[in-house]
Amino acid sequence: MPEQAQVGARTAAKTGTPTPTVRRRPKNRKAQIATVAAEAFSERGYHGVSIDEIATAVGISGPALYRHFPNKYALFHHAVVTLADALGGALAEFDEQSGANSTGLDAAEELERKLLALIRTTIENRRTGGLYRWERRYLTGEDHSEIRSKMRALNRHLARTVARLRPDLTDDDYVLLSSAMLSVIGSITTHRVPLSNRRLQQLLLDACTAVAATDPVPDVDEPAPLPEPGGLSVANKREVLLHEAVLLFDARGYHEVSIEEIGAAAGINASGVYRHFASKADLLAAAFHRAGDRVAMLIGEALADSTTSAQALDVLTEAYVRMSFENSELMSVYFAEVGNLPAHHRSDLRNIQRLNIEEWARLVGELRPELPAVECRFLVHAALNLVLDTGNLVHFLPTPSRQRRVQQLMLSVLLGDTGSQEAVG
Repeated sequence: MPEQAQVGARTAAKTGTPTPTVRRRPKNRKAQIATVAAEAFSERGYHGVSIDEIATAVGISGPALYRHFPNKYALFHHAVVTLADALGGALAEFDEQSGANSTGLDAAEELERKLLALIRTTIENRRTGGLYRWERRYLTGEDHSEIRSKMRALNRHLARTVARLRPDLTDDDYVLLSSAMLSVIGSITTHRVPLSNRRLQQLLLDACTAVAATDPVPDVDEPAPLPEPGGLSVANKREVLLHEAVLLFDARGYHEVSIEEIGAAAGINASGVYRHFASKADLLAAAFHRAGDRVAMLIGEALADSTTSAQALDVLTEAYVRMSFENSELMSVYFAEVGNLPAHHRSDLRNIQRLNIEEWARLVGELRPELPAVECRFLVHAALNLVLDTGNLVHFLPTPSRQRRVQQLMLSVLLGDTGSQEAVG
């Protein structure tokens, strides 16, 4: 016992007063702060979380937190890098040397082990995964480049294994398939549907294996030339405001855009905006309603035009991919900004999303009766997530072959590696 503590103990024994408890700072305090912050950022967004809230959740004061991180941005950057490094670390044991296979495994077994490593890491970080997916837009300059570099390295690592497994494909095919698999795995961070870890691992592994077995149609179409400016302009100012708001929200994030900027883009002043929308939050809610209604219409039309569940799913996936490519900014906002909706909007809009997911899942369940309903919902989330990620990969260029390739991947996830080929083929 240190001498000072011994003296204190002897004094307490003589006076009968209790020895004050000495509170020591935990050695892992910085890690505790980072974990709490990552979960908060993932759930409520970068701008929706304050330093004081994080400090309170950890049980310390704001000034005490600043001893570990100089500001909120530094804490945010640390959290994003930690998550990216966790994914990269999951594949560290599989590092390849001089381009040769150093694992001693055949390609199929190597791919399975790598996928399981990524899946387990993502499950462990499920509550913080949204941080990377939607909030990395707030990183600036070299910090943003750093994260992009880490994720590209992850994609290339997986693509090399796909190339060993499928030597007949093109380099673009390998990148597409590896991106789709990473999207499937990451999709579990976009929702909170519960499922046991054991079953979730197998479900995601099966879906990724189906993606790896997909035979992408050749990407042979040239992008259509951009249409010449012309035609009549929209006179409805409400529609113009909504359109411009979606473009700005997608490009910079909801919190980085002001009402004044939205009005300027639409050609009216800020007071004019308030004649159509009471607040910026109402503009965001209107965008969500627009996207949710379009998805619901696609579902209704696909069901009305089909006589079997297989036909309906084929029609629906084709229509959904086409709509997502034509309205990529709207669909990106629909998936990215739900955490920024006010509570009174969020409940209703989450319910709309849930009802749309249930319709998709019902079709999948009819075609795959061996799967419980909850697992069908996981697959639907994965397939919808995949459209946005692979669409971004190809810059949403609206060519028939690119849209067909994305539809193939959707069906691979939803139906498995045999049903998808039959449905698209």
